[in-house]
Amino acid sequence: MKYLITGGAGFIGSNFIHYLFEHYPDCEVTNLDKLTYAGNPENVKKFEKNPQYKFVKGDIADMQLVDQLTSSVDFIVNFAAETHVDRSITGPAEFIQTNVVGMQVLLDAAARHKKRFHHISTDEVFGDLPLGTGGKFTERSAYFPSSPYSASKAAADHLVHAYSRTYGLDATITNCSNNYGPYQNPEKLIPKTITHALLGKKIPVYAQGRNVRDWIHVKDHCKAIDTVLQAGRTGETYLVGGNCEKPNLEVVDMILKMLGKDDSLIELVPDRPGHDLRYAIDSSKIERELAFTRNYDFDKGLIETVEWYKQNQAWWQPLIEKQEPQTTV
Repeated sequence: MKYLITGGAGFIGSNFIHYLFEHYPDCEVTNLDKLTYAGNPENVKKFEKNPQYKFVKGDIADMQLVDQLTSSVDFIVNFAAETHVDRSITGPAEFIQTNVVGMQVLLDAAARHKKRFHHISTDEVFGDLPLGTGGKFTERSAYFPSSPYSASKAAADHLVHAYSRTYGLDATITNCSNNYGPYQNPEKLIPKTITHALLGKKIPVYAQGRNVRDWIHVKDHCKAIDTVLQAGRTGETYLVGGNCEKPNLEVVDMILKMLGKDDSLIELVPDRPGHDLRYAIDSSKIERELAFTRNYDFDKGLIETVEWYKQNQAWWQPLIEKQEPQTTV
């Protein structure tokens, strides 16, 4: 099978390319990535000499390029997105351009060439849930995004559903909770905590660290995407979570203990505007309908992730050196 992976030099997209070649060694992959701050060619460097892999530097909003690449593939899997919430607050325009306009260009091409289309979305489109409650997001939850980032992703979701219904596009969506694992940019909470702790730097944490996230290992997320590509019903959304809710401060504390550090490195910082309190995903639909199961619990996944960052300082050190000052999720 031939895949067009957009945003395949980013965190989740690159992990999915690793997943594809591991599970489908005969597949062909074209990776279209603009290589913004979130795209790192080092994530997919091992495939450079693979004749079944092709990298194309380009923008998903480039209609001519997207049309050309779409015509010869079987699957289009869209990971391409501006994703960092803080950046969307200070500069929303590029989020609209990539996440909304780029999506429209991809969907036009997919519909024109009648390709199977899958879109990677986020639980953030639903807004947030109160702390200390048991409710979870489901596929029927109302959209109520809190940031320019999540609003742009919500718009993209609506476009996918509209193209499926209006044009008969064979399309599906997965909305996922917070991912962690190898190749994640160190501006995010878990890799930021690991790298700052290894360097003896302060670890900024919003709002006393009370905010709760549901965590899923990126390899389990990739498995879920593949499951939906193979067996998902057209026009449907599937929520993918880790059944692992934890306050951010607890996650930071776990990492510090794994690295033999104490909590003196933690620096509590003022909350960001519109910061969501709690995310929680009900994954029962994908588990029930598609028999999806996870391979990682959080303890196992976090230990592996900490070890990966310890062993790959040459990968993340250049990213930290060129980063603008950022806080966490």
